[in-house]
Amino acid sequence: MMKPARTKPPRRALAKKPSNNGQKDPVGVYCRVRPLSPSDQECCIEVINETTVQLHPPDGCKVNKNGEYKETQYSFKQVFGTHHTQKDLFDVVAKLLVEDLIRGKNGLLFTYGVTGSGKTYTMTGSPGQGGLLPRCLHMIFNSIRDLQAKRYVFKTDDKNGIEVQNMVEALLDRQKRDAQPQIVPKTPLSRQKPEPEFADMINIEDGCKVEDIDEDSVYSVFVSYIEIYNNYIYDLLEEVPIDPIKPKWNTPGKNAEFIPPQSKILREDQNHNMYVAGCTEVEVKTTEEAFDVFWKGQKRRRIANTQLNRESSRSHSVFMLKLAQAPLDADGENVLQEKEQITVSQLSLVDLAGSERTNRTKAEGSRLREAGNINQSLMTLRTCIEALRENQMCGTNKMVPYRDSKLTHLFKNYFDGEGKVRMIVCVNPKADDHEESLQVMRFAEMTQEVEVARPVDKPICGLTPGRRYRNQAFKEELTRRLEERGGPVIGESEEQTAIELLFQSFPPIPSCELLDANDNQTLPQLIEALEKRRRIRQMMSEEFTKSVTSFRSMLQDFNGVVAAKENIAQGKVTEKERTIISQKSEIERLEKKVKTLEYKIDILEKTTSIYEGEKRNLQQDLESQQQKLQRQLSDKRRLEARLQGMASENAMKWEKECERRVAAKQLEMQNKLWVKDEKLKQLKAIVTDSKSERPERPSREKDREPKVPVRSISPSPVSNVPPVHSRHRRSHSAGAERWVDHKPSGSVETEMIMQPHVPNSIKVSVASEKALSKCDKYMLTHQQLASDGEMETKIIKVTI
Repeated sequence: MMKPARTKPPRRALAKKPSNNGQKDPVGVYCRVRPLSPSDQECCIEVINETTVQLHPPDGCKVNKNGEYKETQYSFKQVFGTHHTQKDLFDVVAKLLVEDLIRGKNGLLFTYGVTGSGKTYTMTGSPGQGGLLPRCLHMIFNSIRDLQAKRYVFKTDDKNGIEVQNMVEALLDRQKRDAQPQIVPKTPLSRQKPEPEFADMINIEDGCKVEDIDEDSVYSVFVSYIEIYNNYIYDLLEEVPIDPIKPKWNTPGKNAEFIPPQSKILREDQNHNMYVAGCTEVEVKTTEEAFDVFWKGQKRRRIANTQLNRESSRSHSVFMLKLAQAPLDADGENVLQEKEQITVSQLSLVDLAGSERTNRTKAEGSRLREAGNINQSLMTLRTCIEALRENQMCGTNKMVPYRDSKLTHLFKNYFDGEGKVRMIVCVNPKADDHEESLQVMRFAEMTQEVEVARPVDKPICGLTPGRRYRNQAFKEELTRRLEERGGPVIGESEEQTAIELLFQSFPPIPSCELLDANDNQTLPQLIEALEKRRRIRQMMSEEFTKSVTSFRSMLQDFNGVVAAKENIAQGKVTEKERTIISQKSEIERLEKKVKTLEYKIDILEKTTSIYEGEKRNLQQDLESQQQKLQRQLSDKRRLEARLQGMASENAMKWEKECERRVAAKQLEMQNKLWVKDEKLKQLKAIVTDSKSERPERPSREKDREPKVPVRSISPSPVSNVPPVHSRHRRSHSAGAERWVDHKPSGSVETEMIMQPHVPNSIKVSVASEKALSKCDKYMLTHQQLASDGEMETKIIKVTI
């Protein structure tokens, strides 16, 4: 037989929390710089102004890859330097949280920083310098001093709720508590003198109070104190019974059989707020009593001696102040028994353990495991803040890992729900903490960008305001009237004594026993005594009637006065209602204006985003065009350099060519002039001398010798040169003819087929008298450039 399928139970619908029109406030982050210790010489943190600090890398620390020092600045809501006092810090950071607590709003304040940066001092203080926690307690009790309910009127349940009891139930609870045997030590109800250890911490002379407090309500304060150690929650106020068999039970370090206290678990109440199940909540009535409870738990907190701090906190501590308030009834005497009228607000003061690097603390064993758990929980807190920031800025729906750590899971409702969140970043300016301080500053800067929903105001009670003091005034007036008309008002015990005296004033009744029938005295005496009693009774009845009449008239007069005052109050209420209606209309008008402005702001933001996108595109186009222009300019420069090289090369080439051509032309002209001179000399010799005589050799000047010409690059073939035939006409003296074949050294071989052949010739490159004297004929091979640019070769023959 198959079992029916098990259906999944329907999911409970989530109750919607009241919202404040979606308004949000950023997390307030403040920075506090502790003074530099005398043993530390180098300071790496400098306060620039009221909102900015600057971090200087210490000597020998290279932050950038290029080895340059990099100074970074971080901004906060406000920076508190070494000259600021504990009161300055409280007035700016915690005072508003206490005011919101009394007005029914939640708050969270925690200190964050490295080990030894002054977190515990900021939260707790020192003798003569009370920290934030005692100042918060002093302000709370200074504000509700005369408005507190009697003990046990408010009673906590096991589900993070508050119940209201009547006076009888509260009295029974007080008697039951007083009748309990003193086996388990209890927190003292009151102290005439505080403990000497913390007496100076709570002795706050410059205390303050909340103005405009609701005087028609009664208040009661409950405190609880827990620690988160190795990701486990422990109740520091839990009383562990003493085992008579093991008297050293729960005494660490004295008994090998020490058993740590039982850890607590987190649960979710009906309003989806997280709370510690089974946590001890103590009702306190004075600052001394509340701080005594805190000091008792502080002694149980885990601290240890590390390399960085002599008393280093090894756990996160959370001191929770829960304020319950309920309105009085219409008579202004008793508390309303309706649970819906109870307002519960909570202020959590968190002292986080310091983040630390294990290689600096030299931790080993359990200390090393503690440091790892501390760093892990702080890392989870940072991850949650990063996820919240990304979801809010980018519009994503990324899951926030609250459940990865008990610390973040406990305060989940502060970030997802409503309430103010404040963080104090404590830093130590010494150079050794520079790296850790840098990480703390980055986390704080990121936390400022997270927004938390603004808390809503508590609902207004529909009863007439001022009823408490009106009832007290009525009682005082009634007492005064009674004193004027009939003497002072007597109490219940005094009234019983007066009745006894009244009966004693009556004449005593004589003996009624008749011993003789002829007794004529007993009855007349009895009749006389009864007659006296009747007269006295009649007088008392008349007096009572007069008193009743006067009291009735007095009540009528008092009713008239009350009616007149009610009429005046009704007129004032009507006027206030009109004012409220006008203010509501003004608020509605302003809300519409705000919505219009928000719509315009959205449009402007969208337009701005569009323009910014276009601006980025244009900047990218401009950058690409600039890069293209740079490439073109570089190409142009390279081309110009190349052209200049080619131009210079061509200029040198043509300059050499021109020099060569000028030299060739000069050689040609010199040859022509020499040839002409030779011809003229030969003609002159022929004319003047006789035919039998041999002509004299012409003198040659050395300066007429032609210079060696530059050889042509591309010689042209010989043109216009008469061919020299091998079969030439022989003269009569052919057998003895000798030639001087003058061919200058700069002549270019023509490589023609028909080359002149001169036998018995003396080949010279420069004509000389010695060569001419041995020969009969002279032949010159001359080369010059023709008109078409080609090389022209000429042969000149002369008979000597």
